[in-house]
Amino acid sequence: MKYQKIGDIVLVKKPLSEEEIREIVKKTKCKTVALKTSQIVGEFRRPYIKILYGKETETIHKEHGCLFKLDVSKIMWSQGNIKERERMARISNENEIVVDMFAGIGYFSIPLAKYSNPKTVYAIEKNPIAYHYLCENIKLNKLKNIIPILSDNRNVNLRNIADRIIMGYIHKTHKFLPKAFEILKDKGVIHYHETVAEKVMYERPIERLKYYAKIYNYKLVDYKIFKIKKYAPGVWHVVVDAKFCACI
Repeated sequence: MKYQKIGDIVLVKKPLSEEEIREIVKKTKCKTVALKTSQIVGEFRRPYIKILYGKETETIHKEHGCLFKLDVSKIMWSQGNIKERERMARISNENEIVVDMFAGIGYFSIPLAKYSNPKTVYAIEKNPIAYHYLCENIKLNKLKNIIPILSDNRNVNLRNIADRIIMGYIHKTHKFLPKAFEILKDKGVIHYHETVAEKVMYERPIERLKYYAKIYNYKLVDYKIFKIKKYAPGVWHVVVDAKFCACI
């Protein structure tokens, strides 16, 4: 029986019998069991769930020594991104300023701020519910180096400030690259996420990065591509660690 445990809540992908529910509750000691459908609602990609046991949907999930409070009926939690969150936790350093353009509840900002200890992390999120939990999670993890910002990142007045930018978004991410280059210092790294057909997985993200870099007078000097997870048949979620410098 497959299930996903988030804090003390269990999500399943198919209806269960009463006996199966009792078995899960006994095995996991969870407070709630909910059916997670494939339906995603609205601009903020709110999940749709049906409670099978219990009633509470808010929980605190622990991952890599970090605490994440969230409501599973309002906020998505991707188990498939766990390795990427772990990788990003130690990718920065104490000399950097980092901008997380799609912070959510702090998926990347929290572990990075805790383990890499950069000077400042600007964590931008426009969904008020996700922003609420971002602020809660900053407090839960006792972090002093994250500045949460409730806004569409395209409206935030940050210019030429970031040594490192996280673009942990997968739907038309390239449309936000103009803002990323506005935020980036004369040299720095952009972690660019994209969903892309497998046959052009190693070409299209780089073509897009080079295209916008040229417009904003930057040069792509180095990059690495990492596969995060299979998104759909023939489609992968990838991230490019792209290093840029401004053209003189």
